[in-house]
Amino acid sequence: MMLNIGNLKIQSSYLLAPMSGVTDYPYREIVKTFKPGLVFSEMIASRALISQNLKTIRMMKKTENCISAIQIAGCDPEIMKEAAIICEDNGADLIDINMGCPVKKVVNGYAGSALMKDELLAKKILESVANSVKIPVTLKMRKGWDDNSLNAPRIAKIAEESGIKMITIHGRTRCQMYKGKSDWKFVKNVKEVVDIPVLVNGDITSIVDLNQAIKESGANGVMIGRGSYGRPWIFQEFRNGLENAFKLKKNKKKEIILNHFELNLQHYGKEVGLKSFRKHLGWYSKSLNNSNEFRRKINQCEDESKIRSFINDFFEV
Repeated sequence: MMLNIGNLKIQSSYLLAPMSGVTDYPYREIVKTFKPGLVFSEMIASRALISQNLKTIRMMKKTENCISAIQIAGCDPEIMKEAAIICEDNGADLIDINMGCPVKKVVNGYAGSALMKDELLAKKILESVANSVKIPVTLKMRKGWDDNSLNAPRIAKIAEESGIKMITIHGRTRCQMYKGKSDWKFVKNVKEVVDIPVLVNGDITSIVDLNQAIKESGANGVMIGRGSYGRPWIFQEFRNGLENAFKLKKNKKKEIILNHFELNLQHYGKEVGLKSFRKHLGWYSKSLNNSNEFRRKINQCEDESKIRSFINDFFEV
């Protein structure tokens, strides 16, 4: 199922969500091989970006042979505008505005989902970013701040009027964090008030979930976040569907993991690359026999050749 986002024609309506500490360049390179519609960068702080912070600049690295989608966060319309221009100048094909991040560090700075509490400021940011660049600008948010302020439909209407080309709704409030179940039915309230594409997000980890989320929300597509942890091939599973189930051979899985490991080392260097990859190995090995022992060994190891050996041995079986 295709998805039109402004002037972009996306070949699949299954998108990789932006996730801090997860959707970095190496992970995006791995996921793209399974042909999602888009792969989004990690959330990038707009203020750090315009300050030319080197670590932040590296987060914008363009994924090869793939549409580049960058998510930015902040609370100042002018700084968000400048950050958007920098993203466009560095090859971004699409910019996403974060109004959904629930973590304290972000919302205490009045960014992320905290912006849903101030619709006037949200409007200023949406207009400022959308009017500053020629590429499509999208929005990701939650149902609202809490159960007493489920204002996503109102902000969605504001967003559409401000020039936003697509909206993604995570079916929880900020105060829920990641507790409870994502409310896919609520997304229909947003879908009914705008004409631009609306995506549903949250707790979509299987084809059954996918079909139910689309049915309940009426959404134009889905954004997959935590469902891709240790399972970047989930997008191929969804593309194949129930009728033509996607089976990944064990050797292929090991090849993907080793390739991901090498990309991580190249991108970050040995020390940071090893440490940052441990969480991925935890996800890749989850629920497999002897995974606790495997994780114990890799968490104590600082030798990249031994890590490779552990991966080869563990994922051989």
